[in-house]
Amino acid sequence: MLAVQSRYGYQNVGGYEAGVSVPPERFLMSALNQTVTIPENAGITLLHGVATRIAAAELHDVLAEVVSFVATIVRCDSCFLYVLEGEDLVLRSSKNPHPEAVDRLKLKVGQGITGWVAKYCEPVAVADHASRDPRFQLFNELPEDRFESFLSVPLLSRGRLVGVINLQNREAHEYSQLEMRMISTLGFLVGAEVELARLEGENSQLSKQLESRKLVERAKGILQQELQISEQAAYAMLQRQSQERRKSMRDIADAIVLTYSVKNGLSQAIK
Repeated sequence: MLAVQSRYGYQNVGGYEAGVSVPPERFLMSALNQTVTIPENAGITLLHGVATRIAAAELHDVLAEVVSFVATIVRCDSCFLYVLEGEDLVLRSSKNPHPEAVDRLKLKVGQGITGWVAKYCEPVAVADHASRDPRFQLFNELPEDRFESFLSVPLLSRGRLVGVINLQNREAHEYSQLEMRMISTLGFLVGAEVELARLEGENSQLSKQLESRKLVERAKGILQQELQISEQAAYAMLQRQSQERRKSMRDIADAIVLTYSVKNGLSQAIK
């Protein structure tokens, strides 16, 4: 048997031999299936191993890892992970394959049980007849919405909502306090990672916009110099070429700068 040491003493869990390395997911699932009580500190320690893997991954992989982990430690037939993007909650990962809904399905904050959790940043657990909950809203894209039980937990970072994790079961299921604490703790860990990825994405987007602006300004200057036209006329020419060729202003500007560089390079070589 596997013995867990804590201030509560040793406890045997799950039928594993002492000294055997057990994956955190296997350990937690075994623990949840036993009648023993696991101290809160022991659960946090086990989550640390998962957090380490999450911290080293890309955001898409982080979300997939979270869904996989949650579906392993808590018995569920469905697990969804929504990420707050602007004013919408976007479905970004799912235990069950939903190519028609993942990255496409959007909910407004306050819409359905998921939206309520996002609005008030509080978990909701419905043991049975989830569709009778006054906050419930049916989405035809997801057959899981007809399942009996529902657990929804917010993902938070420094008190700010960044997403929501949903678990659903076909049959009635009373979610234990241990299950909800584990998911809530994971929610805090993932919330920080999602927030970091969001900030990095915003910084990257700002950098790209700045680079594009500089490139357009350079191309505009080249047109002014080569064609002896005004700044306004040069900008209007870039816009017109962008519309006619159905390419971005950056692409048009890049082509102009490249052509000018090649032309000057050849001139220098001839001299």
